[in-house]
Formats: sequence, structure tokens, C-alpha cells
Amino acid sequence: MKAIRLRSPAGLDKLEVVTLDDPGQPGPGEIRVRVHASSLNYHDLAVVAGHMPTEDGRIPMSDGAGVVEAVGSGVTEFAAGDHVVSTFFPTWLNGDPPLADFSTTPGDGVDGYAREVVVMPWTAFTHAPKGYSHAEAATLTTAGLTAWRALVVNGGLRAGETVLVLGTGGVSIFALQIAKAMGATVIVTSSSDEKLERARKLGADHLVNYRREENWAERALALTGGRGVDHVVEVGGPGTLAQSIAATRIGGHIALIGVLTGLGGPVPTAALMARQQRLQGLIVGSRQHQLDLVRAIEATGMKPVVDRSFALPDIAEAFHLQRSGGHFGKIALEF
Repeated sequence: MKAIRLRSPAGLDKLEVVTLDDPGQPGPGEIRVRVHASSLNYHDLAVVAGHMPTEDGRIPMSDGAGVVEAVGSGVTEFAAGDHVVSTFFPTWLNGDPPLADFSTTPGDGVDGYAREVVVMPWTAFTHAPKGYSHAEAATLTTAGLTAWRALVVNGGLRAGETVLVLGTGGVSIFALQIAKAMGATVIVTSSSDEKLERARKLGADHLVNYRREENWAERALALTGGRGVDHVVEVGGPGTLAQSIAATRIGGHIALIGVLTGLGGPVPTAALMARQQRLQGLIVGSRQHQLDLVRAIEATGMKPVVDRSFALPDIAEAFHLQRSGGHFGKIALEF
């Protein structure tokens, strides 16, 4: 089978196409999946660019979607022909998070889905939403589930609340779609008027170009009558957190899901305390969270935004596009 290996020292020029032995048939509790798609995340980019070191020869990509070809003994949830999508933490099935690292995450601590066939425990997958293409399904593993957990699981989002979404990457666009599906008002920020217009067509109620309105927290306060937003999907980290706190209502919720502006920096703790806000960090979610997300998708008909797809051998080109920030929503690999 064809696969991609990342050679050390890592870099986009160190992604090579290789031919590997077929993994064979599944054992007890395992399924064999023909992988047809993956999707790019900033976590994947950090791995392949060398910012998050991994073993030499690692097969990258945390997201995988495809078709079950065979099931091992004891597997009752899946059958040959089922369309499935992988989970980000294959061992986190339910309950509270059991780990604080990526040692079990495909494409990081273990080999990922940039390959044509995998044999894995059945618990490493869920059914894909009915009617989804493989590329659409692959967007759920990381980006879709992160947005779902941020707003629904942790945030307890309710109809009529206001959500501030920073940027127009994969998680942010999912957050926009989930919030609108649940009856929320959504404010979206971006440096691109073109991307803001695309967000408007997806249902965004208010658009803020942060190049022209550098103090976008004041804009968010004005849009909410001075009250502040109920939820922020915070992807920037130290460079944006102070404004997110200022933009959020007293007692509001900030989901810290990204650190695009850096790994550390000052936090206005007095403002956070005075406004009695809940700042919660999170990394994706459990298998049960993903099952709940799939049910919600099938109930609402929500479809992800796949900006562009690449063939597996063109994986480096796909990451170059991601690194440039030229995409809206998700970038996929299809093979």
C-alpha cells in the first residue's frame, strides 16, 4: 500500500511517498479500514514542520475516513461496507479526559492516516454521518469535534446566546455552523473581507475585520449592547486572549482551543477574575462526544466546508496552502 512517511529532521520537504506491506486481516476486536480521505489541522502542520517532534518515519495525519473492509471476532458495531471516521484519542472513549499529551494520537504519538489501509481497534472509529463524502467525514475527527466540545459539551450553548468566533479556519467555521444550527447569534472576525463575506453566506450575523478594527473587543461589546458575548472560540492564545476576556460578558465562557499567536504570554487575571468568567482549555474530545456530534449532524443536515482537496502524494503542497492561511474552512486529502 501507498503511505507517507515523515523523515527527521522534520519539514515539509521531508514528506516522502513510500510503499509498505499490507497490514493484513483484523484480529479480535479490530477492523480493517480502506482509508479514502484525511484533513489538515494545525496540529498536523506542527508535527510535519518539526515544531512538535515525533519519531523518524512517522506516518502523519490525525484524521482518517474510509470504508470497513473486514471485522475481527467480537466486533458488533461495524460491518464490511460501513463508512467510518477516526477518533483523535483512540483510547478516550467516555468520561473525563484521561491524558494531557498526544502519545496516543494518530499522526503524532503513533502512526496516522496518510496511508491507504489501517487495521485498528474498532473503538478508534465511529460511523460517519449518513450522506457525507469521505473528505467531509474526515473533517470531524479534530476540527468538528473541537468546535462541538467547545460550544456544546463545555459551553452548554443555548438558543439566543451570542458566540464570538476568531478567524475562518476549520474549527472556527465549524463553530459558526454549530452555533447557527443551535439558534445562536454569531460574530466572526477575520483580516479578509472576502472570507468574511463567505462567513456571512454561512449565516454569520456580524462581521469584524480586525485589520481595520484592531480593538475588536469594543466592537463585540457594541454589537451586544455593552453586555458582552456569551462564548468565545479562542484560537489565538496570548495575542488575542486579553481582547477575548474584554469582549465576554460577566460570567461568560471562553474556550481556549488554539495558540496561534504563541505558546505563552501574560494573562489579564484581574480582568478574568473581576468578570467571573470561565476560561477552559480543551483538546478535541472523546469517542462519545464524536458519537453525539454525528447524531447532531444527521439531525440538522449540517455539512462542513472543504475549501480544497489534494491527492495523497501532494501532501506537502496541501500543507503549504494551510501555512499560507489562504484557505477557508478545511483542506482535505483524498485518495
